[in-house]
Amino acid sequence: MADHSAQQVVDTVAWVLIEDGRILCGRPRGKDVFFIPGGKREPGETDTETLVREVAEELSVAIDPESAAHVGTYAAPVPGHDNLIVTMACYTADYRGVLTASSEIEALAWFSLADRDRVPPVDQLLFDDLAAAGLLR
Repeated sequence: MADHSAQQVVDTVAWVLIEDGRILCGRPRGKDVFFIPGGKREPGETDTETLVREVAEELSVAIDPESAAHVGTYAAPVPGHDNLIVTMACYTADYRGVLTASSEIEALAWFSLADRDRVPPVDQLLFDDLAAAGLLR
């Protein structure tokens, strides 16, 4: 018999793009929360493959897979979903192209630490680490 109290995990990969002490975030269509760009891993995908695919879908730029560097992996509950945890493997990476919100993304914004409360709990953990490292102001 299945244990329905077991927590489910949403496995995601995110792109950390910082410029001038601010991090790029996007707001998907129909949502009021901003997220670090990225998304859910497809079955069999590596972190880098997920990163390249999701960033291309959301921001219309090409990630250089060779430049991808792991920043950290974070986990936090999903607000309003008691048994749901999101894990987020975060990477920096170089890119080619012009950052453009795709059909999935309604708005792009550069967030500072002061915008921490505008992103989900898992993203807030990343914000805290980046601020502690002096990368996010």
